[in-house]
Amino acid sequence: MKYFKFILAFIIAFGIFYALNNPLGSAPVLGAFFNPNQGFWQNDKTTNVSGNLDLPGLKEPVTVFYDKHLIPHVFAQNDTDLYRSQGYITAQHRLWQMEFQTFASAGRLAEIVGEKAVPFDRMQRRKGLGYGAEKALERIKKDPEILGYLEAYRDGVNRYIQTLNPKDCPIEYKLLGYAPEPWTLEKTTLLFMYMTDDLCGYSNDFTYTHLLKKFGENRFNKMFPDFYDIIDPVIPVETDWSYIDTPITEIPQSQIPQDSIVETMEDPNPSNGSNNWAVSGTKSYSGHPILANDPHLGLNLPSIWYVMQLATPEHNSFGATLPGAMGVVSGFNTHIAWGETNATRDVKDWYKTTFKDASRTEYKYGDSWRKTKIRLENIKIKGKETYVDTVLYTHEGPVSYDYNYKGTQKTVGYAMKWTGHMGGNEQRTILELNEAKNYDDYVSALKHWVAPAQNFVFASTEGDIALWIQGLFANKWKGQGKFLMDGSNPDNEWQSFIPQEFNAKTKNPERGFVSSANQHPVDQQYPYYVFNDHFEAYRNRVINDFFRSKDHVTIQDFKDLQNNVFNLKASELLPYIFEHMDTSTLNPEETEFYNQIKDWDFNNTIDSHAATIWEVWWPNLFNITWDDVDWEDALKKKPDSKSKDYFKRTLHYQTIYLLKNDPDSAIMDLVNTPEKETSSDLFLISFKETVKQIKDWEAENGDDAWGKYKGTYVGHLLQALPAFSRFDIPVGGDRNTVNAADTNHGPSWRMIVEMTSPPTALGIYPGGQSGNPGSPYYDNFIDDWAAGNYLNLDFMQSATSDDETMSTQTLNPTP
Repeated sequence: MKYFKFILAFIIAFGIFYALNNPLGSAPVLGAFFNPNQGFWQNDKTTNVSGNLDLPGLKEPVTVFYDKHLIPHVFAQNDTDLYRSQGYITAQHRLWQMEFQTFASAGRLAEIVGEKAVPFDRMQRRKGLGYGAEKALERIKKDPEILGYLEAYRDGVNRYIQTLNPKDCPIEYKLLGYAPEPWTLEKTTLLFMYMTDDLCGYSNDFTYTHLLKKFGENRFNKMFPDFYDIIDPVIPVETDWSYIDTPITEIPQSQIPQDSIVETMEDPNPSNGSNNWAVSGTKSYSGHPILANDPHLGLNLPSIWYVMQLATPEHNSFGATLPGAMGVVSGFNTHIAWGETNATRDVKDWYKTTFKDASRTEYKYGDSWRKTKIRLENIKIKGKETYVDTVLYTHEGPVSYDYNYKGTQKTVGYAMKWTGHMGGNEQRTILELNEAKNYDDYVSALKHWVAPAQNFVFASTEGDIALWIQGLFANKWKGQGKFLMDGSNPDNEWQSFIPQEFNAKTKNPERGFVSSANQHPVDQQYPYYVFNDHFEAYRNRVINDFFRSKDHVTIQDFKDLQNNVFNLKASELLPYIFEHMDTSTLNPEETEFYNQIKDWDFNNTIDSHAATIWEVWWPNLFNITWDDVDWEDALKKKPDSKSKDYFKRTLHYQTIYLLKNDPDSAIMDLVNTPEKETSSDLFLISFKETVKQIKDWEAENGDDAWGKYKGTYVGHLLQALPAFSRFDIPVGGDRNTVNAADTNHGPSWRMIVEMTSPPTALGIYPGGQSGNPGSPYYDNFIDDWAAGNYLNLDFMQSATSDDETMSTQTLNPTP
């Protein structure tokens, strides 16, 4: 027996030793975590935010006031010092996050997590994210002013890195067993490419081509019309476009969609979107314009945003910054406020490329052959030899798919043309918005913005409100880019671009408000081709109907609207179902569920059981309606792909339209039954399945109230670290409600600004200012965010501490 105890103790001790020094599955090595000298204990404190620090390169001292929320209010005497200080301060609190996101963008995760990240790294490089970052840096290098500021920001980050001892490095470095590397100019452009890919890196060309071939033009157009029957676009329908004098590109004589034989890449999160709006002084309670913005992105820790005030004697701005980039992205200054939503425009097209032979050194274009360019992507792998991926480029862009990557033919490839590769100067747009004083300054700032396409909302203390849909948009012929195109035909090229001054916009509309929520940008009177690829159909109408119903709105109205959980989608279908579904065969349990949802007020509140019924019922009904569509085949995706849900969501509005307006259509007939079903039959079949699914869930999990069922969480960027995440956050809504809080996605920053002089503002985001899991400022905003509460943003007007100041830090030039 004593030998057994000895052997057991030895096995346990060896197991603990192994776990502390080797990764278990996807979990990181734990020894670094528990090391008393360099591990978690060293990080269980807030970064020093008071006293004097040396920051080489400064021309004059910079004063930083930290308020009780750990928000830094930075006062510098010139712009170069300001952005050098911004780099240093951001790195103090968010260094690991900044660098990790650029590693992800560049396709370098295998360097730090090992071989399992190679497929992701290959995908990032074949998208050309590094290539796009290089093009952006080329553009910035032609702008000496922005280049100088970016160099100062870089030097500020690197100064902080230089001061770090290994024991003080963010805990994630210790867990993954690597160290920070110097920040570079390219890292900032990689960060912008990361956001560009996240917001406009999708494309349905392959899938649309496949479905058109499978179902024919008539059914395809029923499924995916360019315009819905009900449209409430970003730019009001009464807008006069007669001033536009550059015509749309003419359709070539012959256009035949190409066949698709490859898998498409992973698309961005299906819930990416946002809300923004502004009301004029004539519609606000105070006579001042009021602006709101809430971008919908992944709910992560550390948060995607870092809030700062950035001030010099010439300008003073406040709001959400993007760690790794200069300036305030969504915020306000002394004169104006601004915010963004995703324009969800199709800015990426695909071309079938025919190579001359298996060597792939030449590809057909017109009546001749052009040389391909080769880009060797050296993917370093932790503990392994470097993997070299050969990516070919045509004049269109990277040949993302070929026989080496998800293709099947050695003489065929698929090249990507994307505005994300065209090298914008988005940093100049952001900095000019930070300094803008009026509408003209705002318009001038937008000219430098190429991608991702965004709806920029605006309000000023002068009383103006406006909204521009800004990006670089090809002037396409009708139908161009909706399907895969023949890359050998020059007619398929983007012939020109829409002049920036003809981008869709509105200023001081008669209705007294502007708004966007990722819906269709324009109605059919806009002269350029814009097809309905994936525009939102519900949040936007709730927002616009709200403002149309009010003569005057208050700050509380803005809060209530940002936290609104009314489900318009459910409200437009369920009454029809209740009227047409035969309930005579429901059993007592099913009848109880039916009565619950019939009494529902269509609000996705936390404690609503009916909301859960709807959220399970709708996907079941959708799937049974399109039972003859093999989505895995159509989308070339794995069954658990988020992209499948994303693409199917583009069909939601039209599905409800067909269920209500064409109930006897052949589309409703189930392929595996001898009977001829109508939409009423589908309602009943899917409802019975819904009750069964929820009862099964209840048996395993208990209460099925919506908040519990949805299980909203804010996850650490390393998904293998649940201890650094927050789970079961009590927040209502779904992706279709104005408060679009989904399971791990939603309003990443809520902001409300009243254009008083100076502006007064509220803001909140689901995280905290510190990136250190051991800090009390790591996730301290989450509960207030979930409850719909806001922080009063202390917009300091001078470099003098006030009642909100918690500590003061001075950054000094070195002798």
